[in-house]
Amino acid sequence: MSAPQEPAASVDAVAEVPASENAAAAATASTESGDVDRVADDAAARGIAIEFQTTESAGSLDEAAALRGISPADIVKTLVVKRHDGDYLLALVPGDRQIAWPKLRALVGVNRLRLPDPDAAFAATGYVRGTITPFGSTTAWPVYADERIRGRRVSMGAGRPGRTLYVDADALIAGFDATVADITNPREAG
Repeated sequence: MSAPQEPAASVDAVAEVPASENAAAAATASTESGDVDRVADDAAARGIAIEFQTTESAGSLDEAAALRGISPADIVKTLVVKRHDGDYLLALVPGDRQIAWPKLRALVGVNRLRLPDPDAAFAATGYVRGTITPFGSTTAWPVYADERIRGRRVSMGAGRPGRTLYVDADALIAGFDATVADITNPREAG
């Protein structure tokens, strides 16, 4: 199902989300439209067409996919991965999969990788978890994409709660000069 076209210049206002942790408080202190503008500006600078859509809150990935009329594989999670203090990468992972740590470590050439805490993820990108996208990240971290996203139109975080963006995955990969490889395993049930 195709998302309705909504030009970035006419992003509608969304009420602030109550802050429950430091990163969320910092995120709501900035203007929410500013986050979306940052995403749209970065996409335009890279020559990548994106579409924004307002989304309902979902309790699970499967529910989010159903609300959007797409498969879980078409929701791409942008995961912040810590290499060492102050050094991160962004992993683009299909929703129905999870990072395969041995594969990603071998590709990156390190012995240890981990997910940072929410405050560190916010400090690394300027976005709270659940909204993280490589578009407009406060630092241009290297991007690693699972090979399974190629050839798809995907939905991903758009920089703030209640928003998603749709993008051609091949354009996303090219625009960020992402390293593409098999970096995931099927998502474990549970």
